[in-house]
Amino acid sequence: QVQLVESGGGLVQAGGSLRLSCAASGIIFSINTMGWYHQAPGKQRELVALITSGGRTNYADSVKGRFTISRDNAKNMVYLQMNSLKPEDTAVYYCNAEVLGMHYWGKGTLVTVSS
Repeated sequence: QVQLVESGGGLVQAGGSLRLSCAASGIIFSINTMGWYHQAPGKQRELVALITSGGRTNYADSVKGRFTISRDNAKNMVYLQMNSLKPEDTAVYYCNAEVLGMHYWGKGTLVTVSS
């Protein structure tokens, strides 16, 4: 089992920045890929960014150049630095961890970007 707890969401004006954090606990030594997903009201959950245990990253086209995912394996943390935020980034952001093909989710943190 892996437990994930997100933090760092909030209300920000368009053009502003936020940094999300996700703390992992449990069977963390077996975590492979970690990522951030978001879900806007009335929409499906979508991938925002992924990072492998080796540090390779992948981003949704909508956030390339604005968001940066990073990982601190020693602290069992994954981060999402979000810059140049847009109103369309408003969503609940979820941390995800993949362990031996199984996916674990946090409860999410709300990001609201005002215009």
